[in-house]
Amino acid sequence: MTATPGTSARQSYPPSSVARGRGGRSSLGDAVLLLGLPVLAVLAVPAAFAGGGTRRWFGGRAESQRADAQAAKDAAATAFYELDTAQRDLRISIETIAAVDDSPAARRAVADFEALGHRIDEVSRQYIQAVDAHDLDRDDLEAGTAARARAELTAAKDELVRVRQELDRFGGSLGPLLGKAETQLARLAPAVERARQSLLAASNALDAVRAGNLRADELAARLAALSPELTKLNQGAGQHGVQSTLERAERVQREAGAIRAEAERLPERAAEIDHRLVSLRTRAQALTTRAGQVEPVLSELRRRFAAACWQDLQRVPALAAENVRQAELKLREAQAARDAQRWPDATALLSTVRALLNATDDAVSAAGERLSRLNAVQKDPQAEIERTRFAIRDAQRLAMTGRTTPDPRHARPLDDAVARLERAVGTLEGRHPDYWHFLSETEAVRRAVARVVAQIREERGAGH
Repeated sequence: MTATPGTSARQSYPPSSVARGRGGRSSLGDAVLLLGLPVLAVLAVPAAFAGGGTRRWFGGRAESQRADAQAAKDAAATAFYELDTAQRDLRISIETIAAVDDSPAARRAVADFEALGHRIDEVSRQYIQAVDAHDLDRDDLEAGTAARARAELTAAKDELVRVRQELDRFGGSLGPLLGKAETQLARLAPAVERARQSLLAASNALDAVRAGNLRADELAARLAALSPELTKLNQGAGQHGVQSTLERAERVQREAGAIRAEAERLPERAAEIDHRLVSLRTRAQALTTRAGQVEPVLSELRRRFAAACWQDLQRVPALAAENVRQAELKLREAQAARDAQRWPDATALLSTVRALLNATDDAVSAAGERLSRLNAVQKDPQAEIERTRFAIRDAQRLAMTGRTTPDPRHARPLDDAVARLERAVGTLEGRHPDYWHFLSETEAVRRAVARVVAQIREERGAGH
């Protein structure tokens, strides 16, 4: 507003001016008290107060109009100060919203408040002009002049009241925005404190790890990287904004918490790496022994079965030896990384060792399993044939359930499976059957049949 409490407008036009003369002259009541005269005596000699700097006594209509104008002036002053107080209170709410919320609704509220501020300035100017235009303390104030003053001051008061009502309605509409902003502000101090406590806990955890002769260089570097964030938190929301400070506090708390958790787990991680080093070293030694047993298995396969049954296994001994050699090399590197307390490097190297040993295990096992399966099918090929035919018949029964004729989408692949099985059986004729091809074909037939069964069940489940 243009004028505020304590400004010249209020000081120049006190509500009590209706009872006080110009230039500091005493009123009638003051004179009575000062001279100690009886009231009736004073009333009997009004001319005694005409001089000496006091206002002449006027009775009747002029004095009544003066009193009415003064009452209008006091009412306008009250409306002016009430509007000013309401605007000041609402400005605090707007500043709270603006500090926290950058949403379109918040920006619109700020703009609307500025527009109301212009309206308030305008009605305040009208009020002050009405006050300045009329000296209600003049001795020769005429009744008509006092009446005009009362009308103008009343109009100014009415405008002030109307704008105050607009301001109140606007303030009432800010409830959701203000509630959200106050909630954010209420979260601010606890969030910053939690971030500080998380940083302290992470630092203490690192100190405890170092006391156990374990380095945590990577974690210490991550903690040091949070130092600028802590500085910004200490600078406060006034410099960096409430929302940004909240997000920074939550980010610092989250990262510091992760550092603390990793630091507290570091002794366990070191022990786990030590255990894996021993375990994988033992496994590598065992696989070296098992790899030496592959060659005799291959010799038997070559002696008893067609070349197609074992040719793909020829490289297993060399592959196993190379994998074990690589695994032992990586184990030595992992041990060095562990000794240097390069935990991520040690963990990655141990994962590589495990993958190499798994591949070696699979290759070595494949040779033994091949010989076992070939022995079984050579002894009784009919068992494999019946197993596959049972799978086909079971699928055919499912395809016909609830139908008089099978669905071509199901019947065709099942018919193909029957034909493929018959061809596989035909390969067993001759002096040197390819039993491995036969086993591969029966497995492929069963997989095809299983796909048809899954398709039938899925379609019927969806239809049901």
